[in-house]
Amino acid sequence: MNNLKERLDNLRKTIQEPEFLEGKGLSNEVNIRIFCYDPADEMTIRHFIEQIMTNKSLEFHPKEYNLYKIFVSICEDKRILNAIPPMENKRGAQFLKEQLNRVANNMTFVDKMKYEPHESGDVLMITGVGEVFPFIRVHDLLNAMQPEFPDVPILVFYPGSFDGRSMQLFNQLGKDSYYRAFSII
Repeated sequence: MNNLKERLDNLRKTIQEPEFLEGKGLSNEVNIRIFCYDPADEMTIRHFIEQIMTNKSLEFHPKEYNLYKIFVSICEDKRILNAIPPMENKRGAQFLKEQLNRVANNMTFVDKMKYEPHESGDVLMITGVGEVFPFIRVHDLLNAMQPEFPDVPILVFYPGSFDGRSMQLFNQLGKDSYYRAFSII
């Protein structure tokens, strides 16, 4: 826990630095950073994010996008939320996943996250990554987000590992290749 606390303290400092906010030092790559953590530390991470979101003295403007909440919102907009459990019971998990991928795809998520104008100091914080698995995979979502947020740093709170080339959700599932992000701490 102390190691995680130190990492979170370093993260709080790092995301306020002009180099992070401006994406400097990334060799003209997109400003996407991954903060990996042990899935067992989920509640600590949620508490940290809650503190960040309510702290008015920080030198940046956090914008949290919880993927699970977005998923539920999409399902509510389509008026299918209550139909999901019966559909899974009747037709199976694979059928449900295929049907939900039609209405809750990467672009639908990106559309829910879009906002204007982007301001200097904005930081998109992506949370709820594990909660939306297997409906949304974060490496695919990040690809869809890049054109819409080229000037805003994106910080993904990832319950798993990232080695600079591939992501492994929960430190157990198969690895997904993604090379455009950087580990932040």
